[in-house]
Amino acid sequence: MFSARFHWDPRPNRLTRLLQARREAGAEILDLTESNPTRAGLAYPEDALLPLADPGGLTYDPSPAGLAAARDAVASYYAARGETVERGRILLTASTSEGYAYLFKLLADPGDEVLVPRPSYPLFDFLAAMESVTVRPYPLAYHGRWSIDLDGLRAAVNERIRAIVLVHLNNFTGSFVKRAEVEALAPLCRDRGLALIADEVFADYAFAPDAERAGSLCGARECLAFTMSGLSKVAGMPQLKLGWIVAGGPRGLADEAFEKLEWIADTYLSVSTPVQRAAPGLLAAAESVQRQIRGRTRSNLEWLCARLRNTAAGVLPVEGGWYAVLQVPRVRSEEEWVLELLGSHGVLVQPGFFYDFPGEAYLVASLLTPEERFRTGIGRLLASLTSLTSL
Repeated sequence: MFSARFHWDPRPNRLTRLLQARREAGAEILDLTESNPTRAGLAYPEDALLPLADPGGLTYDPSPAGLAAARDAVASYYAARGETVERGRILLTASTSEGYAYLFKLLADPGDEVLVPRPSYPLFDFLAAMESVTVRPYPLAYHGRWSIDLDGLRAAVNERIRAIVLVHLNNFTGSFVKRAEVEALAPLCRDRGLALIADEVFADYAFAPDAERAGSLCGARECLAFTMSGLSKVAGMPQLKLGWIVAGGPRGLADEAFEKLEWIADTYLSVSTPVQRAAPGLLAAAESVQRQIRGRTRSNLEWLCARLRNTAAGVLPVEGGWYAVLQVPRVRSEEEWVLELLGSHGVLVQPGFFYDFPGEAYLVASLLTPEERFRTGIGRLLASLTSLTSL
């Protein structure tokens, strides 16, 4: 009766069942997986939501690509970062997830494929399947830092591949795409008729400058390229559903792509008028929230690296983002680690296999977690580690 898109096992896994049982029992849970900035104890500007009260939001004036003032605000966001983006290249969506759906509709027919990095965000499989598209992984190699395995990526390109997804910054590895990598991929895409899709939602959260780091791909000209971001991470406001796609590449090809994207958007008209009208004020308020997030994540990372020094655990180097990856002894599987930490110590972390990390054993913790909770939870993790390794 139902579509073959729904091919996943809906049964909760062991971690989900244990977490639910602890919540129902009222047991303590030190959640080190927090990714929702609105629950992370940040101070939002008191007037941040006032633009939503604009009476103009009561008038419906549909525009497939988005209201001009909202797109101008996005263009200003890029201008503040040294990038020139024309309003006519910006298309608004309700979220980055919806942006992926639009791009998969634009670029791929049912049964076609897109390349996505591994390790990375687990939502890709779901987003692609909803469009009857298949994801194929290309490897990120770790050698003291993460980089794209260009030979592995080239080997993964076949006649069904329609696009290559770059996650810039990859939030779970904490790595940015490098200039040399873009310089290698752009001609590959041009010659094979592929598009680059750059997910830049975490691009504002670098810990330090890096001359090798690629800039935003919104300025790409050699091949068809699409850059995505949105308020969820840029302003730390995931409840305000507004994302965007910037279309770039050779002029004629980019023009045709944008025209077709407008056609798709006109079919759905999903972006609300109030949030579009509020976009200039919301983006103007973003820096205050970003400053707090960068301070929180940097503080937690520095403390974590110092605390784990000379222990049996380590922290993989990260260039930015909201997460840290801990490498722990392979005396247990990742699943056993997370179940033991939650069941015996009340500490919730995520296993590396959630994000397709290679091998064992990796644990993923959110640097967005409030400092006191983060330090208490990591302290309990280290106590468990010390107890286990001293046996």
